[in-house]
Amino acid sequence: MTNGTVAAVPDRPYTLLSCAVSIDGYLDDASPNRLILSGPEDLDEVDELRAAADAILVGAGTVRADNPRLLVRDPARIAAREAAGKPPHPLRVTLTATGDLDPAARFFTGPGTPVVYCASAAVPTAEKALPARAVVIDAGADLSLAAVLHDLHHERSVDTLLIEGGARILRDALAGNLADELRLAIAPFFVADPSAPRFGMPAAYPHTSANPMTLLSLRQVGEVAVHRYRLTNRPSPVPQN
Repeated sequence: MTNGTVAAVPDRPYTLLSCAVSIDGYLDDASPNRLILSGPEDLDEVDELRAAADAILVGAGTVRADNPRLLVRDPARIAAREAAGKPPHPLRVTLTATGDLDPAARFFTGPGTPVVYCASAAVPTAEKALPARAVVIDAGADLSLAAVLHDLHHERSVDTLLIEGGARILRDALAGNLADELRLAIAPFFVADPSAPRFGMPAAYPHTSANPMTLLSLRQVGEVAVHRYRLTNRPSPVPQN
């Protein structure tokens, strides 16, 4: 179903970006199978971040390529959310410029009803593809991420948002100064394939050598190095790992 439209204004949730990359900055390889970049220790920390978030956002390309469930895995964390009066899992959110999404994807199989923000031209396609599977929202002709974050915050009561990619969503969040923290896990191997997706797509980023991000921590988690950066001065409501 369609549920109104959104407007591009700056108000948004506290937003944390989380991604894993190879040592040369790739988010994946070019094979049809998902490249595993992190181990169980890192995935458990990401599960903790999911449990602390009101919503998780990924791009439609991630839904198609990785088929993620985007659910909290740890039963104790699910129970803690429910004890706090929250739903067992965060709201699942995606953006699509085309509306071309498979209703059988695990993103849509629950529990809970996900939200799909569409470019205006893609709304009819998404509504036809996803009857009773999602709330479909017209996010304007240009599918502005800023508008989506505003709608999540003001219309869907999302105060904390975890963005898990892919490459374009991460670029838009960082280049648009729409994120408060970045958690970057770096795997100890190379991909070295120019056809594979990379972190930090070309854009005009606000955090330059003259205005760098603030490194909060650097830790070994299993086999990966986890960097955590502060991007804004907003106080953090999420766990600091």
